[in-house]
Amino acid sequence: MPSINWATKSTPSLPSAALEMDSIVYPQGVGYPVESPKNQLILGDNLRVMSALLPEFEGRINLIYADPPFFTNKRYPMRIGRGEDSRNPKEWQLAEGYPDHWMDLDAYLDMLYPRLILMHRLLAPTGTLYLHLDWHASAYARLILDEIFGSDRLLNEIVWVYHGPSPIRSAFNRKHDTILVYTKSESYTFNVDEVRQPYDPVTIKTFASSKKAGFGKIPNLKRGKVPEDWWYFPVVARLHMERSGYPTQKPEALLRRIILASSNPEDWVADFFCGSGTTAVMAAKLGRRFIANDLSFRAIHTTRARLIPAGSPVFVIQQLTGTGAAWDKSEQSTSLRLGWDGQVAKLIGQPAGDIDYWEVDPAWDGHIFRSASQALRPRKKGTICDQLVLPNVTINLPLYARVVDIHGNTCWLNS
Repeated sequence: MPSINWATKSTPSLPSAALEMDSIVYPQGVGYPVESPKNQLILGDNLRVMSALLPEFEGRINLIYADPPFFTNKRYPMRIGRGEDSRNPKEWQLAEGYPDHWMDLDAYLDMLYPRLILMHRLLAPTGTLYLHLDWHASAYARLILDEIFGSDRLLNEIVWVYHGPSPIRSAFNRKHDTILVYTKSESYTFNVDEVRQPYDPVTIKTFASSKKAGFGKIPNLKRGKVPEDWWYFPVVARLHMERSGYPTQKPEALLRRIILASSNPEDWVADFFCGSGTTAVMAAKLGRRFIANDLSFRAIHTTRARLIPAGSPVFVIQQLTGTGAAWDKSEQSTSLRLGWDGQVAKLIGQPAGDIDYWEVDPAWDGHIFRSASQALRPRKKGTICDQLVLPNVTINLPLYARVVDIHGNTCWLNS
């Protein structure tokens, strides 16, 4: 069996961990308050989060997409505020996105190895792992996956090709990532007809004009072809409508193909380095259940903000027990007030230019925040709406609201 060794490699110990619920989000109020959440958005170190999920989800997750740090030894800031889509760097406001700094390669592999072991345990017998890396560490990761899954479980080495400017002048421009695809067993999900592509017009013309094309084998030109193992999808550019401001955001088209190919409706799809939330968004759009996890509060906040307009079903936000999430440090606002008129909640006070997101619970029990209505700052122009229509349910005063600004600061309001 192939394996890789490094100086600090050791048999990982399983950390003890548990999860506690912060809130239930009913996007646009749909399903409030009776629908039970199936989908999960979790803040915390993914090693401990996966350990906490084992009792319920070991052998149950159908698809895991993993997009960990690439071992670039860089820091990736996040653009926030109105200047995030500007072409002028002077207009950008930057905040910490995520670090990809390591003492050495051994430290990086020490991070990756136990997490891949847990992903293997969480996968269903017919499950598939897509590990997304680039030239910095994909060769090492492949040997680790050969050790964990078995070298015969490598299904594909996918090359994602893209274009864009590059400062490199001493070598060919590096414009591709590598996605290693491993299955847990010989029996796995692959929905070939869900990912077929139209044939190129030149190919169609060639087969129409010559019976000898394709060595006498005529494909079903109407059905389309199975994609090759190199994929071209444009990156999420600065002015792209998908753009969230979160660094290294992956395009929805990329995750759409992965999810359609390797899962079915109602399957569990997980991403434990969820970042900007593309996996969760596409899972929700395609009728899959999702588990999305990240160490960064900004990643969780960005994912939440993208899920709501995407028409996501109800989802729960959780955190590791006893860690104290960013929203636990929130305070009562001194410059904002919460008013209400019938079924409408209103923000009263300072201009809403820096407010990124706010939500209302019309019947907070003091423990779990049930978000019945939400407002998001427009990505391009304008300011966030200062009024929210609440679901047609009995309102138990006082109302409670949670407000998040572009810097990630959170405050509580009550009417």
